[in-house]
Amino acid sequence: MTPSANERAAYWIDVVSTVLLALATVATAWAGYQSSRWHGEQAEAQARATAARVESARFSGVANRQDQIDVALFIQWVDAHTLGETRLAEFYRRRFRDEFRPAFQAWLATKPLTNPDAPLTPFAMPDYQLAATREVDRLEAKAAVAAEVAREDIERADRYVLAVVLFASSLFFAGISTRLRTQWGEAAILGLGCVLFIGTVIWIATFPVSVAV
Repeated sequence: MTPSANERAAYWIDVVSTVLLALATVATAWAGYQSSRWHGEQAEAQARATAARVESARFSGVANRQDQIDVALFIQWVDAHTLGETRLAEFYRRRFRDEFRPAFQAWLATKPLTNPDAPLTPFAMPDYQLAATREVDRLEAKAAVAAEVAREDIERADRYVLAVVLFASSLFFAGISTRLRTQWGEAAILGLGCVLFIGTVIWIATFPVSVAV
């Protein structure tokens, strides 16, 4: 016996509903996995940012101590030089740190005692560069990059969470379509579920993917 149009329609509604249920289930699991992965990526990026900031604080402390040493020795040299105590001034000068000496020599070359336009101290000279300060800047930049990566990762995780919700909604529509009493109602709800599923698939196709290696 040839099946009627209603029987054929019911058959295809059942087929599409079953396929949608299967695909939406897999897609929901995939989106949930990706959300978990991106939360993990965010945690790792945040840890890198925190570690860089901790190191930056350590180098900042080193730079402050070195700067204090340079200032203290320079003040002592100025006092000895002003009092005409040549040997004492030379004593302090020999104890200048290597990073301070180029700035001090460049400052002396400006003839600060006779040149009113000379910088007030060697610390105003561009030659005064501390490696620890450069390391602070590098680590702060590294921390900023890692923090930005963490922000992007959490946004990606949130988008995958929304995809989970959308796929779960398409699952709901596929399941409830079989409970309706009219074929047009079944077809309408199932069609809505299919549109929602396909639209979400197209949307998440533009997302980056994180896979454990």
